[in-house]
Amino acid sequence: MDTIASLFSFITWPVSWVIVQFHTVYGAIFGPDTGWAWGLSIVSLVILIRICLIPLFVKQIKATRGMQTLQPEMKKIQERYKNDKQRQSEEMMKLYKETGTNPLSSCLPILAQSPFFFALYHVLNGIASGDTIGAVNQDLLESAQKAHIFGAPLASKFFSSESEVAALSASLTDVRVVTAIMIVLMSASQFFTQRQLMTKNVDTTVKTPFMQQQKMLMYVFPVMFAVFGVNFPVGVLVYWLTTNVWTMGQQMYVIRNNPTPGSKAQAAYLERLHKSVTEHGKTRGRGEKAIVKAIVAKGRDRNEAERKFINGLNKAGMAAQTDGNVVKNDAAVAAQSADGSTVTTAGQPKRQQPKRQSKSQRQAKPAGEAEPKTSLTKSDEPEDAKPAGKQDAKPAAGAKKPAQKSGGGGRSKAQSGQRKGPQRPKSPSKK
Repeated sequence: MDTIASLFSFITWPVSWVIVQFHTVYGAIFGPDTGWAWGLSIVSLVILIRICLIPLFVKQIKATRGMQTLQPEMKKIQERYKNDKQRQSEEMMKLYKETGTNPLSSCLPILAQSPFFFALYHVLNGIASGDTIGAVNQDLLESAQKAHIFGAPLASKFFSSESEVAALSASLTDVRVVTAIMIVLMSASQFFTQRQLMTKNVDTTVKTPFMQQQKMLMYVFPVMFAVFGVNFPVGVLVYWLTTNVWTMGQQMYVIRNNPTPGSKAQAAYLERLHKSVTEHGKTRGRGEKAIVKAIVAKGRDRNEAERKFINGLNKAGMAAQTDGNVVKNDAAVAAQSADGSTVTTAGQPKRQQPKRQSKSQRQAKPAGEAEPKTSLTKSDEPEDAKPAGKQDAKPAAGAKKPAQKSGGGGRSKAQSGQRKGPQRPKSPSKK
């Protein structure tokens, strides 16, 4: 570890100078030789570094989501060229170039933070060995050696010998208890950060190898922190615990306000957004507008939570616009009239479909209801009321029916509105 830390000695002086400046401020409040002054100086260093790394964290989020989106395509390439590793690598690089995705972007915050971590380790190790490093002069060195955090010196380690701890005016039991508690908290914060990423902010509709990798890291990272943590000075444990807590809080903020599409966090966020939009009648802030704009742009490619959100807005009489705004949609609002029929905002009654009757209901004839007249039923009007020339004259009793002509003309053709087949003979003409 000392060899690795010496490789980053070029950044040791800036890190030590920042710690000294913070120590000047906190020393005036808590005292220059107290653990609060030196501990808060390290915490402030972490916060300053993480604020500077926020742009890299944003790139990490975009890169991680880009990799999640590309997992199905990457799997197809691996299956297609599973026997040709060179062609597989070429197609992967081509896919990254076309989509503008960089796999290393997800590691940028960790890589950028590593020099500061090892530089701080180098400074604290020098304090333990009694060497002045960077901006830490002899007076500050003696002050840092006197500083204790809950009874543990800043430069002590879990495996420090009893003589080394006694030289720093502390007991070995206090050092090991404090370092063990800090290592447990450090590993637990790392595990919780990775777990909330896996359980809440992963697209559950796509099963990819990327999810298995994240699940493996969820258990590997805490173990690594526990193994390497026993060799870290207390000051470095303060640094790493602080950066883990910062990462956990930052991750919780991102999951709550900008979740991954298709994840459980997105479903919860859209429920809150729907409640807010229906309450205020509009989207508030650029973040909400960006989310709504992205959902509208997807069209038919929306997932279940996004379709539920759009349908909920429509039921509430609102419509999402392409620019991310939400406006009232009066055409979608329907009110109930006094008689129970649905009436739209235009005032026109909504057309009702007739209720279908069963066969028995259609055949049953209610009592007292007249049978509807058709062109085939006989008229009930009296003979005298019919106009002249249109009265049905019955043939006299015993009269013979006129003989039908033989041939094709013997059978009368079906007239319009009459049944086919033999018809009733026409009445004889009056002379």
